[in-house]
Amino acid sequence: MNGIISSCQNSGIELGAYKSDGKKGGKMSIKFTNVRIVTPTGIRDGEVVTQGGKIADVSYGKSCRMEADQVIDGKGNYLSPGFIDIHTHGAGNADFMDGSLEAVYQACRKHMEHGTTALVPTTITSTKESLFETLEMFNQVELKRDDLPHILGLHLEGPYFSYSQRGAQDPKYLRNPDPDEYIKAVEISNRIIRWSFAVELEGGHQFLQFLREHGIVASLAHSDATCSEVMEAYENGISALTHFYSGMSGVQRRNAFRIGGAIEAGYLLDDLYVEVIADGCHLPAELLQLIYKIKGADRICLVTDSMRGAGMPEGHYVLGNKDTGMDTIVEDGVAKLPDRTAFAGSVATDDRLVRTMYHLTDAPLYEVVKMMTLTPAKLLGIDRWKGSICQGKDADLLLFNENIEIQLVMTRGKIQIQK
Repeated sequence: MNGIISSCQNSGIELGAYKSDGKKGGKMSIKFTNVRIVTPTGIRDGEVVTQGGKIADVSYGKSCRMEADQVIDGKGNYLSPGFIDIHTHGAGNADFMDGSLEAVYQACRKHMEHGTTALVPTTITSTKESLFETLEMFNQVELKRDDLPHILGLHLEGPYFSYSQRGAQDPKYLRNPDPDEYIKAVEISNRIIRWSFAVELEGGHQFLQFLREHGIVASLAHSDATCSEVMEAYENGISALTHFYSGMSGVQRRNAFRIGGAIEAGYLLDDLYVEVIADGCHLPAELLQLIYKIKGADRICLVTDSMRGAGMPEGHYVLGNKDTGMDTIVEDGVAKLPDRTAFAGSVATDDRLVRTMYHLTDAPLYEVVKMMTLTPAKLLGIDRWKGSICQGKDADLLLFNENIEIQLVMTRGKIQIQK
């Protein structure tokens, strides 16, 4: 068990029993001792007790007053909030647009192996019919299955994107915001919690107002907007820049004059969140360092933007629906278009993001973890119950070692993985 000792070993009870039995899972109390607790402000020695799916007690420098049914000796490993991935298309050879519940659960299961305790499945640009079918299927998803991460809702990436910044988005499905389409989408499913689009498109302002009125987090993506256009969109409700730098305008010349783009707006607007794919491929070390230096841990959300090849060997994988999606090649730790002219999504997992951001920047570990936990929770407005180790919050916890290798995963008070 890699140095982690559980009291259930001595009692003769198999650990698996704590996953399937309601009382022994969510309601039993578990105490983590001898751990380094990762908080939003630092790392401190202490103990944590969970009970009823919640964090019941946190103590620094001394023992928790609460007793527990089970004690886990962390052997000096880090105890962290569970990772929250707000932008993922799939993993484990499954895509969230495959059209089946099992594909959704298969991808979630693979992400959980790497420390993800909550996530937001993400679509890709497709036909109107395919989008509606995905929404109808997603209505049947069990958002809080006992054996999976918490599925927080759906993120629609597209189809309202700029052709010039399309990246791996299939150009034949790109279109301007269509009220008939997005009104129907929201009528089909109330589980849409994020929508990424290009704000400069015709109808973009009306669409942004629609998202704001329906409480959907609005993000800019695959956009050729100018800095001033992004600033105006920010004033009207844009909260984040999806996969910062990727599919996004920068400084350009128009009529001989230089003007800023979406990237510059991301730096100038202090409150604007930015997604960062810290897989070591999408952004080099110097850009990761620059983003951290300017934006800081309070506005950086680490995301995988992973496709079905995440957690899988190198080879050919389909981006999007397994029958109608685009062929890609996974090599060198990233997914590429067949002609290798552009990336086609990452194959990263959350533990890899944390390792890479920690090793390639001067950000302290607790701040890198914050980018993977509390900051995305704040963007989604769920930080009241997720994102940090705090009494009363959901007991979504991880144990990982110095190499940020996952040793234990707990979701809502139930131990899912223990190595």
